[in-house]
Amino acid sequence: MSFEVDIGCCSERGARPLNEDFAGAVRAQPHEAARGLIAAVADGVSAGGLGREAAQTTVMGLLSDFFAAPATWETSVVLDRLVSAQNAWLAGHNRRRNGRGSEETALTTLTALALHGQTWTLAHVGDTRAWLLRRGSEVEGAPEAGELTQLSHDHAFDHPDQRSRLTRAVGLDDAVRIDFAQGDVHMGDCFLMTSDGVHGVLKPARIAALLGLAAEADAQTAADAMVQAARDAGSRDNLTALVLRVTGLDARQLHDEWADAKRLPVLGVLQVGDGLDGYQVTARVADTGVHLIYQARDRQGQLVALKTLHPSRASDPEERAMLAHEAWLGQRVSDRGEPGFVRVLPRGADASALYTVFEWHSGRTLAQRMEEGQRPGVSELLAAAQAWAEILSRLHRQGVIHRDVKPGNLHLGDDGQWRLLDLGVAVSGRESAAQRELHAGTPSYMNPEQWQGGVADAGSDLFALGVTLYQWLTGRLPYGEVEPWQTGGYRRDPQPASRLRPDVPIWLDHLLAKAVARDAAQRFETADELLLALQRGAARPVSAPAATPLMQRDPAALLKLALGLSLLLNFLLVFWLLFLPR
Repeated sequence: MSFEVDIGCCSERGARPLNEDFAGAVRAQPHEAARGLIAAVADGVSAGGLGREAAQTTVMGLLSDFFAAPATWETSVVLDRLVSAQNAWLAGHNRRRNGRGSEETALTTLTALALHGQTWTLAHVGDTRAWLLRRGSEVEGAPEAGELTQLSHDHAFDHPDQRSRLTRAVGLDDAVRIDFAQGDVHMGDCFLMTSDGVHGVLKPARIAALLGLAAEADAQTAADAMVQAARDAGSRDNLTALVLRVTGLDARQLHDEWADAKRLPVLGVLQVGDGLDGYQVTARVADTGVHLIYQARDRQGQLVALKTLHPSRASDPEERAMLAHEAWLGQRVSDRGEPGFVRVLPRGADASALYTVFEWHSGRTLAQRMEEGQRPGVSELLAAAQAWAEILSRLHRQGVIHRDVKPGNLHLGDDGQWRLLDLGVAVSGRESAAQRELHAGTPSYMNPEQWQGGVADAGSDLFALGVTLYQWLTGRLPYGEVEPWQTGGYRRDPQPASRLRPDVPIWLDHLLAKAVARDAAQRFETADELLLALQRGAARPVSAPAATPLMQRDPAALLKLALGLSLLLNFLLVFWLLFLPR
């Protein structure tokens, strides 16, 4: 079932001359439906005179920018950065107004709720409130069926006469402290966000009864009834109620994958013809010692790829977590429908073992083409290089570092499309600490900084891509084979590609030298910069990087030279003492 939410919102000025509340909700685009929705309610502080401005800009900024963040970012991180940025903007304007002698300030409370997959995430500042009415069956650690739970806590003074005075607000200080909370979403859950004009006059029992109308009728009916009841109860403030009723859940999220990785058994080695949850194995594609990859047919007869752990790794919790992260990450980076990645297919809730299902694409990897002796022409290499740079650009914009770009992970399908394979060691910010600290990658394609203790970043992916381009064009690695036990001391600059392939134009020669330069400061900084250089070609060529000084390539060279001169002088002195006449 797809993610579906019934939304109802009602906001009125009530007894006030101006409505300084602002509320709204935005769903993700259809091609990103798994990202759910974001809803927010803000109550502008009237004492400052610009409460309406603060409430409106805060909510509209949050709703417009939330889905612009990379899909791989954790939801609380996105909310923290957006709310903090809005707070800094408001606080800066308030400070400038005060500096000009104005007493006007723009302050607001904010309660924001993100629903995604099977999880809710709350960000809260001030005295607006969020509530949850769970009408489904009881689950461990969840509210009783039909019980109303307040998810937020007011940031106001406890004294009865001071409760309208806030201890926190967006725009109050240069830095804002945000309360975060998270929990599971169940079918039938009803979420409510209210301003104090509503919950200030209605008891929780009355709120629960009115919120129940969302299940009996619809969310809009419940929101309208909530505001009407507050008005009838004599509220003297603005009145806002925003109701969200969950009617459908997205299939998978990262915590779901992790739970399955811990729970499900690892398959034994499958043979051709074996069946698994409706799939029939047609071939074993690869055995890396860590993973097994099979070709199979689903119930509709379509070819798919099944990836699972090797039985020898069945008891390794980190390998299980990495396979779960790869399944989740594969969904996230391909859910925009963009080319260049292999789509992860739903496994089904009744899976009997731990495995991931991928689309099947016939074709060959670049490594297979190179093993067959295939050498590209310049035009073919440029077309492939631009496709690879575009793929890395999309990946990096989502906050993901691949960490293992190499010929074996670049696949040209029979449909003529290049794809980047194997996100098994990629990092997204959501991986386990052990995976993040793993010294991943293939030695010959790793940049020098990683051999000196540096971490993999977007630059390391671009260096590996440059090494791949150089190798495919020339048949050699720019720095030669690097073995895992070597320290990777890059003692020389790469030989220009034009010396190995005279048909390479000088502008491409310079571009490759820049891509694999030993000094990180001389390389391309982003995939977009590399892509632009490839597209411009000879029209606006890049400059060749300067030769790396000997002392930078080998810091011990001066000591070695001094030692050599010392030995030579000592030898001459001994020879003079022993053999020359005095």
